[in-house]
Amino acid sequence: MNIMMFAHGGSDNRGCEAIVRSTTNIIKQKIGGVNVYLASEKPETDKQLNNLDAVYDGSKSDIKKYTYPWLLSSIKYKCFKDESYALGFIEKNIIKHIKNMDVYLSIGGDNYCYGEQPGWYEIDKRVKQKGKKLVLWGCSIGEEDLSKRKLQDLKLFDLILARETLTYNLLKNNGLKNVKLCADPAFTLEKEELVLPHGWIEGKTIGINYSPLVMKRNNDSFTAVRKLINYILNTTELTIALTPHVIQEGNNDFEVLKKYYEEFKSTGRVILLPDNLNAKQYKGYIARMRYFIGARTHATIAAYSNCIPTLVLGYSVKSRGISKDLFGKEKLVLGLQEMSSFKKLKEAFNEMVRDEQEIKIQLEKNIPIVQNMSFKAVDYLHELVR
Repeated sequence: MNIMMFAHGGSDNRGCEAIVRSTTNIIKQKIGGVNVYLASEKPETDKQLNNLDAVYDGSKSDIKKYTYPWLLSSIKYKCFKDESYALGFIEKNIIKHIKNMDVYLSIGGDNYCYGEQPGWYEIDKRVKQKGKKLVLWGCSIGEEDLSKRKLQDLKLFDLILARETLTYNLLKNNGLKNVKLCADPAFTLEKEELVLPHGWIEGKTIGINYSPLVMKRNNDSFTAVRKLINYILNTTELTIALTPHVIQEGNNDFEVLKKYYEEFKSTGRVILLPDNLNAKQYKGYIARMRYFIGARTHATIAAYSNCIPTLVLGYSVKSRGISKDLFGKEKLVLGLQEMSSFKKLKEAFNEMVRDEQEIKIQLEKNIPIVQNMSFKAVDYLHELVR
């Protein structure tokens, strides 16, 4: 059986890398005789993913002015409001492999949280036209993300695997019958432990991840997090390890974290982890922290899965849903607007420290259950194709 993973923007986003690595591993562990391929928008970032059978160029193709494709797509759209030809040309690097695959696995996770996705809709339509299986893998979708067009696309899928109950319930309540509950595959990602950097104190190091995406959506949050860093340095003996997890041009955690590092490095208690580690290596560092504060979902999943008490700077349904499934309620998740309040950040940090042992006990109990739910996704996939 041949499986193609698509809707992957590249492994500069270590969360996307974590999804690809863990998905490939759990599928190959549980299904015999399977080949797993990846169509990537930036295949040059995925060379280190050696558990795949191949990585293909899944980047978009430009329709150049005054060419035949440009002329034909213009006529079809202007005369018939038909964008199918244009979208098919743009996504041809992914579409051309459909004939050789048995299953197309849309793996973006939260891709459907960012408005309409006509290119993926076109891919999905053509997968089904060719009679192949179509699966949405480990997704999160908020009520505000649903539209009539998106629901039409979701109905095409043979199987939708929601990675938390908020999404699962939303989709079921909107009439979708092809939905199953699982957990994010990255809960099963293995870790790689590198040598600890100078200044790291075992048992007394807290990780902080902050992102340009959060800063763009709430500019005041940058100042609030800076005040939290200062508070931690002044009121605890903790060392702070600034931890990037997405290193994309224009969306680079390292660049914004470096500003904090430059301000506080003179304390001797602030470390900036490098920007060239892979998802397993970042998880290896996070696993040895005492606490973690994170804006990137898969950085927080790396912490949760190692039973590290975690404060989530969450801005979407995925953060709230994952926390709810782990703790039975949304615990230590601050919404986008709350992140501009130093008072709320401080209160949440103090709560995390106060409840450290209780949180660890809950995670030690529930993480194995969640990891089993990650593997359950493969069972649902296997049932679909056998």
